[in-house]
Amino acid sequence: MALPNVTGLTPDTFILTGIPGMEQLHVWISIPFCSMYLAALLGNGVLLATIWWERSLHQPMFLFLSMLALADLTLSTTAVPKMLALFWFQAREISFGGCLTQMFFLHFTCLMESVILLAMAFDRYVAICFPLRYGAVLTPAAVAKAGLAALLRNFCIMFPCVLLLRRLPYCGHRVIPHTYCEHISIARLACADIRANLWYGLVLPFGMGMLDLLLIAVSYAFILLALARLPSASARHKALHTCSSHLCVLLLFYVPVAFAALTQRFGQSVSPAVHILLANLYVLFPPLLNPVVYGVRTQQIRDGVVKVFIRPRSLVLRR
Repeated sequence: MALPNVTGLTPDTFILTGIPGMEQLHVWISIPFCSMYLAALLGNGVLLATIWWERSLHQPMFLFLSMLALADLTLSTTAVPKMLALFWFQAREISFGGCLTQMFFLHFTCLMESVILLAMAFDRYVAICFPLRYGAVLTPAAVAKAGLAALLRNFCIMFPCVLLLRRLPYCGHRVIPHTYCEHISIARLACADIRANLWYGLVLPFGMGMLDLLLIAVSYAFILLALARLPSASARHKALHTCSSHLCVLLLFYVPVAFAALTQRFGQSVSPAVHILLANLYVLFPPLLNPVVYGVRTQQIRDGVVKVFIRPRSLVLRR
């Protein structure tokens, strides 16, 4: 039998349905989503501007934090504007290329956040376990190389997903029951064997995220051993306080990611509406809360915000 014309079976556009069963509530759902998105833009923008303008924050920990803020902005901006257009203007169509691009950047940014969190854990490990060597190990050049290595690793992991989706025939199936494009939702529209997509999408990206999490756990095991050897309780408390913000951000990132990934593949009893709502919150909550966590719990950032935004304004008002 002749093979089907795969090119002819590739749709020009896909149709995003939004949240199944809740179409009449789309406008109301968009209000908190839009508010969270704008707050995430503001919070991460303030954080980036503070780190950029305040020279005392040009340290490895804050450089990694600025990378995290950029990843947060990319994650939310990749998904939310199209989602809001769907909710407000019924703009359901997205081109085939646009859908693959959105999928690539969503998953790429998730992996990027994972490796940035690993780098931040390593930063805390060096700062607590080898404080005298901190400046020699985590130089600006080392931070830049770590960022470049993370970009290359994640690109090499995610680009094959695009190729795996482009090779599939879709036989006219165009409706994606979601508010944005993601790998498995696109693959399930194909009229062909998608086992390669399912296994690749589960094993490699999810496996690399789990590897990052394992290395983070190893870093914190060494940190706890180092804390146990500190002579005073106040020193242990101060050192642990420097890790608390990072631990909160870890929970905000890994818990929703793991839940969304597992329910997408194994949670057949979870209703599609619940899954899609949680998937939307996943692209909003970490970008919204990460700058709040670090802003509230990190004295240097609070002081930097005052110096960059509040004090210049007060001087202008006095004049």
